[in-house]
Order: sequence, then structure tokens, then C-alpha cells
Amino acid sequence: MPDQPLRTVVAEDQALLRVGLTRILEASGFTVVEAVDNAPSLTRALADPTIDVAVVDVRMPPSYSTEGLVAAIEARRARPGFPVLVLSQYVEPLYARELLASGEGAVGYLLKDRVADVDGFVASMRQVAAGGTVLDPEVVAGLVSGAGREQPLERLTPREREVLSLMAEGRSNAAVAARLFVSEKAVGKHTAAIFTKLDLPVAPDDNRRVLAVLAWLDGAG
Repeated sequence: MPDQPLRTVVAEDQALLRVGLTRILEASGFTVVEAVDNAPSLTRALADPTIDVAVVDVRMPPSYSTEGLVAAIEARRARPGFPVLVLSQYVEPLYARELLASGEGAVGYLLKDRVADVDGFVASMRQVAAGGTVLDPEVVAGLVSGAGREQPLERLTPREREVLSLMAEGRSNAAVAARLFVSEKAVGKHTAAIFTKLDLPVAPDDNRRVLAVLAWLDGAG
């Protein structure tokens, strides 16, 4: 039996972008159940237990502050592990750390003007829906800088900071090695050192490892 289309909520106050996201997702095999343009409608839509994944903007009516992100956080409190991809022009480190630090996985945070292509966006949606973590490097930088005043992060070497940022983007050891032009064995050593210096246990999979690091950053911020 073929997989059922993922039932999706789109939350975006700009009409053209909302319609565009809806068409892209539906053309890629998603079922957009609701496309909303304000925070109260988003909260109502996310209360539907049959929704599989949501893509939400941060700043939405009525006050254009952090309503979309707050609604996503509240939805994940009600349904731990509910997949949410934040798509925004803004990095909100405080709420982003709260969204990520639950340890449940299934979270993404991308910046609108840095999404390079449709296929990459759709792949990110599917990765989040499958329980993965997808973060824009600028979001990672905001999270790290917000915690950088604390001593534990200062224990890391510059190379270990590079590895940590790439890990937080959801990259595997092999992908980190390819990006930094080093061996996978070297990345493994850096990863082990990071966990030792940050007093974090090594989780059994990449996604939980990323979330453990981000949870530490949340506590440090």
C-alpha cells in the first residue's frame, strides 16, 4: 500500500508566499489541509490531531511578534514530537532554543531568503516530518552566540566549534568530514571531544545528538 500524503498546515501571512508554498507542497505529494494567515487560525489548525507536519512563519497577525513560533511551541507541548518547520525572515534565538531543546526531534528552522531551491525545501519538509532536524547556519550562529558567554562552550577549539555548528545543522559525521575536508575518523574524535568538554552523553543517533547539544545551548543562554 503506498504511503499516504502528509497532511500539512501552512501558516504565512503574505498571500503570494502562502499560495506558493501550498502549490509547491501539493505538487510534491503533500496534502495541505489548511493555509492560514494569522496566529489564532494557526492555533486552531494545529489542534487537529490528524495533522502530520506544519510549516510556520514566526511573525504573524495580530501583533507580528513571535505568534507563529509560540503557536508551534504550544502545539509541540500538546503533541510531543509534532513536526514543525519554521520558515522566517528572522532568527528568534530565545524561542528557537525552546523549540529545539525539548529533545523530541522533528524540528526545522530555515530563513526565507536563504532557501536556495524548491527541491531542497521539500526535502527539508520531509526530513522534519520523518523526525529529523534541519537548521539554517545563521540560525545555528544565533543560538551559539547567545550561549557563547558561558564557560563550557569556551572550552571548545575553533575546529570543534565548526564541527558543532555543522552537527547542529543535522549533518552526519561523513557530511561534516566532506564539508571540512578531513577524514570521518577525525570528525569522530572532534565529536567525542565536544561531548566530553560540554559534559554531554553521546546519544545513539545523529538527531538526538544534535538536540542534546542544542538543549545545552538553551540552558547556557
